[in-house]
Amino acid sequence: MGRKFFVGGNWKCNGTTEEVKKIVSTLNNGDVPSKDVVDVVVSPPFVFLTMVKSILRPDFHVAAQNCWVKKGGAFTGEVSAEMLVNLGIPWVIIGHSERRLILNESNEFIGDKVAYALSQGLKVIACVGETLEQRESGSTMEVVASQTKAIAEHVKNWDDVVIAYEPVWAIGTGKVATPVQAQEVHFELRKWLQHNVSPEVAATTRIIYGGSVTAANCKELAAKPDVDGFLVGGASLKPEFIDIIKSATVKKNA
Repeated sequence: MGRKFFVGGNWKCNGTTEEVKKIVSTLNNGDVPSKDVVDVVVSPPFVFLTMVKSILRPDFHVAAQNCWVKKGGAFTGEVSAEMLVNLGIPWVIIGHSERRLILNESNEFIGDKVAYALSQGLKVIACVGETLEQRESGSTMEVVASQTKAIAEHVKNWDDVVIAYEPVWAIGTGKVATPVQAQEVHFELRKWLQHNVSPEVAATTRIIYGGSVTAANCKELAAKPDVDGFLVGGASLKPEFIDIIKSATVKKNA
């Protein structure tokens, strides 16, 4: 049984009510492979989560873009895992590089967030990735392995986790890791899981790629053996997101 393709759409801090309705309408009318072939999860800002969940087609799911590291309480501006569960939101993105870099979230803090989200029954898209300086200094795998280790220490059931490799230098820059570069890191990540978690987890855990994924480059990336899907940023707000979802058939027909 191969790993089912996974396409996530991270809408980041974008959208008005009308824009969100328009995006959802495009998704609802899109002709995409069945849910046996691909899991599709879209991640609107917190304020639109319930609306999107209520009008989105049933074969697509919704994710939050973040959640708090422990039980709610006196944490102004935060949203707890319990709240997301209460709203029926099944997924959450944790550790996105924008939060690591802009909000200084550490590997340990992200690991704790993953642990708490999983303990409350959420499924997690856990993000890892290196900066341009780290890549140019040759420390990509060292960085990505340490980020993954901080997450892996807290995971009991890997069925509830998708790893998103997002090279920071490729996010929103228009620069894309070449299919060869993406495959190389995904292969090494899988090898890390094999040696540090288990061969079974390595073989079954989905490792998706993020970083300026578009309709133009998705098929070539999807053809790589260790690329199990995408976490899409800007293009997830556009009709081309449907074409990116369709790239799942590259794997199905391989």
